[in-house]
Amino acid sequence: MSRLIVISNRVKRPGTGAEQGGLAVALSSALRESRGIWVGWSGETTERFTGQIAFNEDSGVKTATIDLEEQDVDEYYNGYANKTLWPLFHFRIDLAEYARDFEGGYNRVNERFADTASPLIEPEDVVWVHDYHMIPLGQMLRDRGHKNRIGFFLHIPWPPTRLLVSLPHHSVLVETLFAYDVVGFHTEEWLESFRHYAEREMGGTVSGDFITVGNRTIQAVACPIGIDTQEFVAASNSEEAAIMREQVDVSMQGRSLIVGVDRLDYSKGLEERFNGYARLLKDNPECHRNVVLLQIAPPSRGEVESYQEIRATLDSLAGRLNGEYSDVDWTPIRYVNQGYPRDRLAGVYRAARIGLVTPLRDGMNLVAKEYVAAQDPEDPGVLVLSRFAGAALQLKDALLINPYSPEEMADAILKALAMPLEERKRRWRKMMDSVEQQDVIWWRTCFTGRLTGEVLNPAEAETAAGPLV
Repeated sequence: MSRLIVISNRVKRPGTGAEQGGLAVALSSALRESRGIWVGWSGETTERFTGQIAFNEDSGVKTATIDLEEQDVDEYYNGYANKTLWPLFHFRIDLAEYARDFEGGYNRVNERFADTASPLIEPEDVVWVHDYHMIPLGQMLRDRGHKNRIGFFLHIPWPPTRLLVSLPHHSVLVETLFAYDVVGFHTEEWLESFRHYAEREMGGTVSGDFITVGNRTIQAVACPIGIDTQEFVAASNSEEAAIMREQVDVSMQGRSLIVGVDRLDYSKGLEERFNGYARLLKDNPECHRNVVLLQIAPPSRGEVESYQEIRATLDSLAGRLNGEYSDVDWTPIRYVNQGYPRDRLAGVYRAARIGLVTPLRDGMNLVAKEYVAAQDPEDPGVLVLSRFAGAALQLKDALLINPYSPEEMADAILKALAMPLEERKRRWRKMMDSVEQQDVIWWRTCFTGRLTGEVLNPAEAETAAGPLV
């Protein structure tokens, strides 16, 4: 196999050890498999951009990172990526901010990434660019003369055309995607939205997986990301996980634990989740003293105003809910603003009777798959999952809900608490089959197989890495 060069904003930083999940875990596994290099931002700032590359290797993953200027971070990361594209692509046009400085900084930093990656790319390498931070990077690499096979994968939703056209210079941004050979999405819904834009706004034509605009034809595919299932199952059976589970069990004092694990973000539906849990307690006094919601929500993007607001809102909701329902020996909600290593997190998942994963809109949501993978096969918990998460298309045996409805969420929690063991095991087994078959290796094979021409359709991906579910 050709060497894989991954380029993304987020890079697994050397010496950090186990990660908490998400793209970092998935890409680390893929890079170890393919002898690749991961190129991106170090997360550090410098007074003046020099282009100096820091090379490191940790746990078999080679990285090449650069520092950015404060202005770069403000305009590219906090600005265009997270104040403009992120809310718009998550259907929150009301929160999207449009500023010329943001767009200029976004393009400038992508040029810097192109300059960084360009000398590292050899003629036979396959290049895989990731996520909304890097949409124009493929075109910039082409401008530097690279004729390699280059693919792009979007890890968040692709918005409907009627929303995307609100973005200034939207056509210029989308045109850069046609510099790639393969463009990937998590779900058919996001893929169909992309096709619709290409046809309606660009005069393109669609033929199967291929989209032609002008003289350029690309493949556009749906390929849902998975987790490193074997590794996560091993983590859930580790000594650290067992210790964590025992600590949680002792603290619960026989009560049923409901767990949510989410980055602190308005797309995750945390306010709606707290309101649904409050409705459960209001309408079902028998649940008092018998359930506890543990919400783990590490803060992120603290310099963005909308994230400061969601944190303040959740602080207020948690305080009000605990003030209204707590007793001297029972606090109904434990709200924790920190992350945990994956093995300890796996112990929390296994201790939880219910996994509550209720985003308002999500590209995939790997927490749902991690919760399933961490369960005891002889006594599994129940996954309550938003139908608006990408994972809902694969995990159909979860209790699927509308996260905007407090009553529907409360009803699902009640059903999960009362669910018989045999039904829990049956639902879990079907979901675990999907998590095992469509793991991170399946995802990589599905996408990079298209990129290299080794896999041309989903049936071939089944043969290479397990069946589509």
